[in-house]
Amino acid sequence: MRKIALISESASPLAPTDRMDNGAQNICVSAVARHLARAGYQVDVFTRRENITLPERIEWETNLHLIHVPAGPAHPMSSEDLLPSMEAFGNFMLDYFRRQHRPYDVVHANSFMSGHAAIPLARQLSIPLVVSLHARGRVQRRVQGHADRSPACRVAIEDDLLRVADCIITECEQDKRDLIAQCAASPQRIEVLPRGFDPAELAPVDRVLARSRLGWPQRRFTILQLGSLVPCKGIDNLIRALALLRHEHRIAARLYIVGGNSAAPNASATPEIGRLTDVARQCGVLGQVLFVGRRGRQQLRHLYSAADVFVSTPWYEPFGITPIEAMACGVPVIGPALGGPHTAIVDGLTGYLVPAHEPAALAGRLAVLAGNARERGMMGEAGRQRAHRLFTWSHVCRGLAVVYERVIGKESEGPESSSLSTLVAQRSVLNSGLPAQELAWACG
Repeated sequence: MRKIALISESASPLAPTDRMDNGAQNICVSAVARHLARAGYQVDVFTRRENITLPERIEWETNLHLIHVPAGPAHPMSSEDLLPSMEAFGNFMLDYFRRQHRPYDVVHANSFMSGHAAIPLARQLSIPLVVSLHARGRVQRRVQGHADRSPACRVAIEDDLLRVADCIITECEQDKRDLIAQCAASPQRIEVLPRGFDPAELAPVDRVLARSRLGWPQRRFTILQLGSLVPCKGIDNLIRALALLRHEHRIAARLYIVGGNSAAPNASATPEIGRLTDVARQCGVLGQVLFVGRRGRQQLRHLYSAADVFVSTPWYEPFGITPIEAMACGVPVIGPALGGPHTAIVDGLTGYLVPAHEPAALAGRLAVLAGNARERGMMGEAGRQRAHRLFTWSHVCRGLAVVYERVIGKESEGPESSSLSTLVAQRSVLNSGLPAQELAWACG
């Protein structure tokens, strides 16, 4: 039984998941830990202690424990403010590792900050180090500008990780290419693994039933946008496309925007709501834009299923789980032809890819879908099949197990493991845009 140390400095996998904006890292680490444990790995998850009453070690499930690390004040903190605590985090882990009767086979750090804490113990104890870079500092700084609150030394830390980690995991092929071209990273030490979804949580709901439950009109062409409400998500681009849809294509669609810092939409709690309201007013579509507020994850399947189309238009997205979640619910997706959406969406099959920052192109694709219910249904079903074939957490963790075995130096054996060649073939297919029946053949 392999022994894995998962490090998630600020995102406890036991944090409540009743808020959809709890944090993708919380959900990701929780799912990966549970699937690896159920596949036969012994998994310890290290996360910062945010409450003084929490015990050092909790048995979560069979083969799975949560370790609360005393590093910094024992209360919740913004992830951007945690870097000064990472030395104490790393020192605790080093002592904890040395106290174990059986050594860890792999250390897997989730984020640059977790990787920073893990470097000394990986070096001193000669344990293979895997690092998931869910986002990159250079890109985040370029895209968000002054809104980026990452530590000034983030890029230097990431460059150090590129040099010393046994494997860097990115979430899309574009990030891998950028790391090779911009940072001289070794392609042999980079793997592309997406995030996943839980089929028990996300599945299609009858659209009439979903709209009835939400109180949405039954006969209106409905667009959904769901996720964090911050400028870099490009929701203003979608509102401008909505205006073009009305004024140039004569289609009066309704746009529901779900997310924010409060259950009821509030511009004081979520400033982006105020900015987007102004955009909608200037474009003459204020009555067609409805802010829903924050909603829990238990409502996601109804929100996705109630929509005719899901649209995500970020300036940049390393992966972005919401398009996959929408596809899992049988909804066609429109996204930008860059980053993660370019990996997830098959243009013309599961939805459409459009150029970033071009509302006219987005409006044109929305018009096509608004006028063709049959195409919407076909794309939704193709997306559902693609999501189940390539983006379940079970699939993601099979690929992750291959990475672990490779850095350990021995290929895994047994029915639950894939060979590295199979993983490479699957990733190639994932980016090929093959129809669903060909995906089934190529991926076994």
